Amino acid sequence: MIKSMTGFGRCEISAGERKFTVEMKSVNHRYLDANIRMPKKLNFFETAIRNLLKQRVQRGKVDIFISYEDFSEGQVALKYNSALAAEYLSYMKQMEDEFGLENDIRVSALSRYPEVLTMEEQVVDEDELWNGLKQALEGAIVQFVETRSQEGERLEQDITEKLDGLLELVGQIEERSPRIIEEYRGKLEGKVRELLEDTQIEESRIAAEVVLFADKICTDEEVVRLKSHIVHMKETLKSNENGIGRKLDFIAQEMNREANTILSKANDLEVSNIGISLKTEIEKVREQIQNIE
Repeated sequence: MIKSMTGFGRCEISAGERKFTVEMKSVNHRYLDANIRMPKKLNFFETAIRNLLKQRVQRGKVDIFISYEDFSEGQVALKYNSALAAEYLSYMKQMEDEFGLENDIRVSALSRYPEVLTMEEQVVDEDELWNGLKQALEGAIVQFVETRSQEGERLEQDITEKLDGLLELVGQIEERSPRIIEEYRGKLEGKVRELLEDTQIEESRIAAEVVLFADKICTDEEVVRLKSHIVHMKETLKSNENGIGRKLDFIAQEMNREANTILSKANDLEVSNIGISLKTEIEKVREQIQNIE
């Protein structure tokens, strides 16, 4: 099943006194380009997050937004630096003796001096933190991939319909080609008779000229190859391969090359119009393929 490169996923997990929320969205990109925004406290897990994403996603510009809340009471602790407090008092005693000033320092004042009392975050169990974050990530990725698959189904249906239309256009060229030769032969004989009047027409010369003309405008090989590419693309769409977007794009390029050759050889207004329609529809197919992972 093909997947679109456009998707969205969200998951919220409450693990104990912690809550993790993960949101993901993506757009088209030639490669996998993940942009992760998360609290500084979770930066340690960036590599693990990217590895988890690579297991399910091959291409696309993916934006991941992670929020984390900790409701536990023991997440921070007050730390007292007694050595620093003693050093403050020592210098104040020195100032008292040196300048003859009254040392009026109180505990409440000393506690407000820089770094005497500080708030310190408690050490968190990394395994426990990762388990909660991983659950939220996996839940978001499952929804993310599901939306990509749903959009992929719509893309497959639309591209398949366009490919069926291309086969109809190719069939019109196949049907028209023999008549072009017959019409050319008729016009050539008419011109020769008009020029030579009652003089006998050399059928061999007419036949030789018709053969040269037929060889010049012959698109049999291009038509066969174009039909083959169309069938190949339809089969690829039905395959279970992962990341087929690049392959489909390459096939579309080959289809466009054959259509260009058919159009360049066209010496008939009807075939020219069909060739233009071919190129237009192939371009529409390529635009849709740009959305496939």
